[in-house]
Amino acid sequence: MATHVPSHTAHDAGPGTTATVSWSSAAQATLHCLTGCAIGEVLGMVIGTSLGLHDLATVALAVALAFVFGYAFTMRGVLRAGVPFRQALGVALAADTLSITVMEIVDNGAMLAIPGAMDAGIGSWVFWTALAAALALAFVITLPVNRWLMSRGRGHAVVHAHHS
Repeated sequence: MATHVPSHTAHDAGPGTTATVSWSSAAQATLHCLTGCAIGEVLGMVIGTSLGLHDLATVALAVALAFVFGYAFTMRGVLRAGVPFRQALGVALAADTLSITVMEIVDNGAMLAIPGAMDAGIGSWVFWTALAAALALAFVITLPVNRWLMSRGRGHAVVHAHHS
C-alpha cells in the first residue's frame, strides 16, 4: 500500500553522515510507519477493549501488534526487492524500531491520558475520536524523529538502499 519515493537524498548518506531530507520525504516515511502501527494499534485496542482486558494488558497487546504490523509493512517492500528474509528483517528492525517506539509511547500515552478513552468501548465515539487523535499526535511527534534519522542515513533511509 505505501510506496517509497526514490528521491530521498539521505539514502546516499552512510550512517553517521548527514544529508538534507525534505519534510515531505520524512512525512512519507512517517506515514508508512504509521500505517503499519495504526493497523496493529487499532486491532490491539479493539481486541483488548472488547475482551474487557485491563488497560495495561490492552496497551501491551496494541504495542505488540503495532510492532508486528509495522515491521511487516517494511519487510514486504524489501522482500519484494529480492532481499532474503533474514536480511529483510534486519532492515526492518534498523529502519523502524525507533519510529515505532516513539509512535507507541505517544499514542498509548495519549489513550491512557484522555479521560474515559480506554473505558468507552468500541461502539463509542469517544473511543474512536481519542484513538484517531492519539494516532495523529503520534504522527506529528514522530515526523521530526524520522527526518533526523533519515538525514543521518538511518531509519527509512536504510530501506531505500534496498530498493531498485
